[in-house]
Amino acid sequence: MTEPGPTPEEAPRGDLTVRTIAMPADTNANGDIFGGWVMSRMDSAGGIAGVDRAQGRVVTIAVEAMTFFRPVKVGDVLSVYTQVERVGRTSIKIHVEAWARRFRTALNEKVTDATFTFVAIDEEGRPRPVPKLPAT
Repeated sequence: MTEPGPTPEEAPRGDLTVRTIAMPADTNANGDIFGGWVMSRMDSAGGIAGVDRAQGRVVTIAVEAMTFFRPVKVGDVLSVYTQVERVGRTSIKIHVEAWARRFRTALNEKVTDATFTFVAIDEEGRPRPVPKLPAT
């Protein structure tokens, strides 16, 4: 049995990083949007957040605990939010959530979330240290 998913009162966690619309070409045989299409948008958003934090190139090395709560339908606006959870010497863990604003409604539902791990790399593709943030 799957978890019931988020409650309607829940708000997106993190920063809005990517926003796009689900189109008919992105559907599976059931008429829902492919999970891989959603995951690709989440990976792109995580990569954007990773590049910002690492101040340079990053690559995805792992995706943990991806849970699909609800399907995405044609016409839904998919909004992907990111939040850096942990920074290691060369790696960054980023929490990524995807939310769908349902077509022609104001209903906004969380459809999936996961933790993505990225590694900062140099121009030769080798791991490099993630810069420390300046003290504030």
